[in-house]
Amino acid sequence: MWNYSEKVKDHFFNPRNARVVDEANAIGDVGSLSCGDALRLMLRVDPENETILEAGFQTFGCGSAIASSSALTELIIGRTLAEAELVTNQQIADYLDGLPPQKMHCSVMGQEALHAAIANYRGLTLDDDHEEGALICKCFGVDEGHIRRAVLSNGLTTLEEVINYTKAGGGCTSCHEKIELALATILASAPEATAPLSPAKDPHWQEVMETITELRPHIQADGGDMSLVNVANHTVTVSLTGSCSGCMMTDMTLAWLQQKLMERTGCYMEVVAA
Repeated sequence: MWNYSEKVKDHFFNPRNARVVDEANAIGDVGSLSCGDALRLMLRVDPENETILEAGFQTFGCGSAIASSSALTELIIGRTLAEAELVTNQQIADYLDGLPPQKMHCSVMGQEALHAAIANYRGLTLDDDHEEGALICKCFGVDEGHIRRAVLSNGLTTLEEVINYTKAGGGCTSCHEKIELALATILASAPEATAPLSPAKDPHWQEVMETITELRPHIQADGGDMSLVNVANHTVTVSLTGSCSGCMMTDMTLAWLQQKLMERTGCYMEVVAA
């Protein structure tokens, strides 16, 4: 029996944003009912600054799939598309205090849906007819491109890890040889793939992002806005826009945020404007 964290259970029994976003202008669909997991991610994006104002989802799948979808929406609401695009499946899993190895594919599905929604917003079409590479797993419709992204993003090196992160080979097992050949080719052409390629996040990134998301409505009420740019070495860089840009009260706003962050993280944090 797999061990699920209390946070996974909470997001399964009490999913956040499990709803249709009526005015969604970015939609990402991944998976299929025949494969056992399907996710539709809906975003309402502010066209002026590309900030995600609302996020909702409809998921058909196991408890981990629902929890991962719920966590994803919490991670991206309030972020710009550029910031959201950096969210990895590992961050989704970390937000839930971890997922069983056999359920990591649920977090990957969330990341794929996010990329599909962002592409949809930008008027791009992601290939879903296996043009990125040969179809490897017929049971779950996983192609070589899907496997390559999972391997490079998560540093996968074994057949078992590929199955856990993509579901490929988790059915009839007849494609195991194809998966191993594809894995060998990917690793041979990209030796550095054993380390995640996504930019490393500061350990306080999540706490900072959640704090800013909670405080933004107070700033927006006065006609301003604030978004996170970077967190590194206890320094938080934010972008101030609207009435906050050039405001005489900027220093007070930054000091207010700094105090809130120190209370939340329990350590010294310096906040600066970009």
